[in-house]
Amino acid sequence: MESFHPSRTVLTSPRVQQSVRYLPVSLFGSVMSVAGLSLAWRLAHKAYGADLAVSQAIGILALAMFAILSLSYLSKLIKHSETVKQEFTHPVIASFFGTVSISILLLSSIIGSYSASAQLAVWIIGTVLTLVLSIVMISRMLNGNAAPATVMPAWLIAGVGSLDIVVSGGAFMEGWAYQVNLLAAAVGSVCAIVFFILIFSRLIHHDPLVDGMRPSKMILMAPFSVGFIAYVNLVHRVDMFASLLFYFGLFLFVIIFYRLMVKPPAFSPSWWAIGFPMAALTNAAFIYAGTVGGAGLALIAAALLFLLTVSIAVLALRTLHGLFSGRLLIA
Repeated sequence: MESFHPSRTVLTSPRVQQSVRYLPVSLFGSVMSVAGLSLAWRLAHKAYGADLAVSQAIGILALAMFAILSLSYLSKLIKHSETVKQEFTHPVIASFFGTVSISILLLSSIIGSYSASAQLAVWIIGTVLTLVLSIVMISRMLNGNAAPATVMPAWLIAGVGSLDIVVSGGAFMEGWAYQVNLLAAAVGSVCAIVFFILIFSRLIHHDPLVDGMRPSKMILMAPFSVGFIAYVNLVHRVDMFASLLFYFGLFLFVIIFYRLMVKPPAFSPSWWAIGFPMAALTNAAFIYAGTVGGAGLALIAAALLFLLTVSIAVLALRTLHGLFSGRLLIA
């Protein structure tokens, strides 16, 4: 049975009928990206007085996207359960299931603007799903015999996903919730270190990633930008360690973004892999600039917000064009 691979680029004739069978789970990365954009504009409201309605509108869009994608993927699960099973057991594609639970975590922060109790409930759901998925993915890796070619930046989703529990759980830093955040920080930080080294070694010593997977290199930046926000949420300050995390994330972003722009691969849903890491760095930049101060840091935060907004707008337009032209959900 044929299954979706996130590295493919669509060259098939648009006359081929689209099917939910070919809906990639990685497309939930679009929800992560838009939710991250909403949170970045919320920080821009605090820093520059940007209209809060912008953040709220983008947040509502993220919620709507999640609802649509969830219903669509549920339909795929019901109609094409074997395909979903194959994807969930695939050594690379399975990591993208983490985009679902991370989306829930990020949406809890958006929902928090309207209801604190609803935010907590959604955060708990996202936390449980993220930790369970981390256990499943890491358990599989410990089975051994993983081919070097399967070591991909997407592996970081399973590890770094736990750090997103702390990122979205900044409002819950007392009692049992604080202990859960510490657990998530422990799992996420150690896994991020191990996976980052494995992936970096694979990228250096083995064949280059195929074009369709090249955008996922941006995920390499996530442990540092997401780690920065998680660490600041835990210790409630920006110290030297936090600064090192932020600046190395910024350093990686410059390198990877430049390489993608100089020789961009053809568009595919895997391009959404750049959205959330950029959003995390943008949010980190606003937090860092707001704490440390300085016109230079404020300019970096504003520039990142501009790049993030433009990038997500372009990705959204390309995705909608692919959908309505019949070139997105095909084999």
